[in-house]
Amino acid sequence: MKLYPAIDILGGNAVRLLKGDFDASTVYESDPLAAAMAWVAAGADRLHVVDLDGAKQGRPVNIEHLRRIAAESGVPVQFGGGLRRAAAVSQALEAGASRVILGTAALTDPDLVSQVMAGADPGQVAVAIDVREGRVATHGWLQTSDTRARETFAAMRERGVRDFIFTNIDHDGMLDGANREEVVWAARQAGEGTLIFSGGIGSLEHLRELARLKAEEGLDRLDGVIVGKALYERKFTVAEALAALG
Repeated sequence: MKLYPAIDILGGNAVRLLKGDFDASTVYESDPLAAAMAWVAAGADRLHVVDLDGAKQGRPVNIEHLRRIAAESGVPVQFGGGLRRAAAVSQALEAGASRVILGTAALTDPDLVSQVMAGADPGQVAVAIDVREGRVATHGWLQTSDTRARETFAAMRERGVRDFIFTNIDHDGMLDGANREEVVWAARQAGEGTLIFSGGIGSLEHLRELARLKAEEGLDRLDGVIVGKALYERKFTVAEALAALG
């Protein structure tokens, strides 16, 4: 399984939220590039960058931070937050994103998803399905729709999406581990594609459990995990995480 250290950018800082609450953010690094370079120096071979300001405003705000991270880190960078127009997606790719992440657009403008998929290379587009109390959240997690995750997975598969990121917002930043049944369910919803899991990872044992689960349940589509707060708070190192994931 792949490890994606998370760099969430809010107000120009690398932060982490608690359960998606913008009023419960913790600043871990004043320069997102410094955070990115620290993870790479520690052994990370890919990064997960989210423009939280962009997610709130509906347009990319921190493209220059993306550009710096992509240019100087030397590793693939997947990027999301505010990508709700084709021009915004192009802007992110031109800035160096190896993969763009569509979230709100999956519900509000599914035709955009199809448009982006048609013009992208395989693996260049992922759809984020972020769930609060079983329903899909949008607009930077500030709004919760009436749509169930299962419906969104199915609709996106029909539009050709193969790569998904699944986050249980209720566990985000809580360091309480992943729910076994939820991981199995989400990985299988990816169909013939891949799934990156996010939310609640707080210990090496949580990572080992994901690796065991992948092997025991035959979850070939469970491709990676996003980790943020646990790395920032030194619950474990990047090297230890990679070893735990096998």
